[in-house]
Amino acid sequence: MNYGFIKVAACVPRVKVAHCNYNCDEIVKEIILADAKGVEIITFPELSITAYTCGDLFAQQLLLDEAQRGLFKILSDTRQLDIIAIVGMPIAIDGTLINAAVVIQHGKPLGVVPKTYLPNYKEFYEKRWFTSSRDIRATQVRICGQQVPLGIDLLFETPTTTFGIELCEDMWAVIPPSSRLALEGAEIIFNLSASDESIGKHSYLCQLASQQSARCISGYVLSSCGFGESTTDVVFAGNGLIYENGQLLQRSERFSLDSQTIISEIDVERLRTERRVNTTFAACRATLSDEPFRRVATDLTNPRQLTLTRTFDPHPFVPQGATLDERCEEIFAIQTNGLAQRLVHTKAKSAVVGISGGLDSTLALLVCARTFDRLGWDRKGIIGVTMPGFGTTDRTYNNAISLMQSLGITIREISIREACLQHFADLGHDEKVHDVVYENSQARERTQLLMDIANQTWGLVVGTGDLSELSLGWATYNGDHMSMYGVNGSVPKTLVRHLVKWVANNGVDQTSRLTLLDIVDTPISPELIPANPNGEIAQITEDLVGPYELHDFFLYYIMRWGYRPSKVYYLAMQAFRGSYSDDTVKKWLKTFCRRFFNQQFKRSCLPDGPKVGSLSISPRGDWRMPSDACSDSWQADIDAL
Repeated sequence: MNYGFIKVAACVPRVKVAHCNYNCDEIVKEIILADAKGVEIITFPELSITAYTCGDLFAQQLLLDEAQRGLFKILSDTRQLDIIAIVGMPIAIDGTLINAAVVIQHGKPLGVVPKTYLPNYKEFYEKRWFTSSRDIRATQVRICGQQVPLGIDLLFETPTTTFGIELCEDMWAVIPPSSRLALEGAEIIFNLSASDESIGKHSYLCQLASQQSARCISGYVLSSCGFGESTTDVVFAGNGLIYENGQLLQRSERFSLDSQTIISEIDVERLRTERRVNTTFAACRATLSDEPFRRVATDLTNPRQLTLTRTFDPHPFVPQGATLDERCEEIFAIQTNGLAQRLVHTKAKSAVVGISGGLDSTLALLVCARTFDRLGWDRKGIIGVTMPGFGTTDRTYNNAISLMQSLGITIREISIREACLQHFADLGHDEKVHDVVYENSQARERTQLLMDIANQTWGLVVGTGDLSELSLGWATYNGDHMSMYGVNGSVPKTLVRHLVKWVANNGVDQTSRLTLLDIVDTPISPELIPANPNGEIAQITEDLVGPYELHDFFLYYIMRWGYRPSKVYYLAMQAFRGSYSDDTVKKWLKTFCRRFFNQQFKRSCLPDGPKVGSLSISPRGDWRMPSDACSDSWQADIDAL
């Protein structure tokens, strides 16, 4: 299976101005190499057969004839290949000359797309030589002895995707042709370009390509002229760019003296999902004219084994590099603003938080502290409640007390042991049986205490549960599942750890910092089962439900992008290669799908809480799922692996 991935390439060949034989030899060489690597569609720069900087030589019949002979050579030399190639050349038609992209496959030209917007300002003089597509009436053109479709209304259909073409300046227009192409069904846009270099222009070009791919919810593949073009007045750096819905997948080396080809895989399945979900995309189609686009079918090709060149981040919720601090600060601000509005609106006099010494309650407490600071309220209005139970260890207890003391909040300690023992006696439950009754009664006892303290103090219970726990249903119904406002509800576990560490390194005292760093290193546990003989945590969450980094990966691709489990498994094996075995990934993927379906009833009645990232599992936000939906098809997809 190719799982919806289309392998594409952008080639920046070395050229010689007006030397069509040389240029075509370079093009053929790169097509053959790309085909051997499994590339399905490759594009070359604008006017790549002649070179872009021919100037008034475009008026020479010899050059136009050489361009036609060069195209014929490319067709002849690649006729046995499945790959689709897009090359640029000048084409004479009805007494005019067009700057055109020619789509070829199996030795045949399939269609010709003329350039629409001809730059005629500053260093550009294209109207001196070429005619815009808007001034061409013909819908067909004869090239290399064949009549082929001509126009900007062409969509090219392969067995796996539909693509469209625009040329250079077209992308810089107020309304680029690619916008219409995307609305008509093009999933990938190829741009044959000849953008010269000047200070700051490259950055702007990348922004344009990124934004257009995002606006069109499409793949965007751009190839721009490079070494060998005339440097009489300008220099061409050779920009190859591949984007997917705004995300850069691959880029070429700028100012290379050699031919180069960049390759990546565009996930059209992902694009289709996003277009279906984004109702604005469908609404924009209503603005289209009634005149349909023409569709050009390409030949069937022999299927090839998918080999990905692009990589997948094993932690898709966690920003990488320099953006991590910026993103953490933004998320923290969203959480604090959400809580501030709720506290002000309810006229609450306190915020009540259960503090366990674990990651989630720590983040909730830090959000409360920052919120009170921003509101100008005394932190003593934050009531941190530690409620030791049968599984509480010295490490988590001491961290909870230390953090509350260093943050200067009100501390309350209420042991739940006696209350739970009385509850077991009332139920007739053997306290030595550490089953779900034993565990859940502790969680519900803690929640009852928090709610009652909030009533005592005219306060608001701040929830601590995170997105990962909610997706797995790893919460006690009407226990830690419930609060009056859940600040962590759309923060995945892999990101919680980074947020706490970020706060530790940004703006807390040294005592708080050391405590926070130790909390980050503490194993994740609900601490509902008694500690081991050494006083250490005996109940490790990830031993029971699986590694959170795997579950967050599954959650991101199944919920955010609608991927089938087998595709998620394939990507996980790429992302976690060397970290987990095939059987381990499959085991926890099966667990995730089973729990995700079975635990929906807990998510259907979640308390309010702010959406901070690309996902919210709130029934009022991104996810509305029946609590009794059947997971059989998802399980079967995994079993078939």
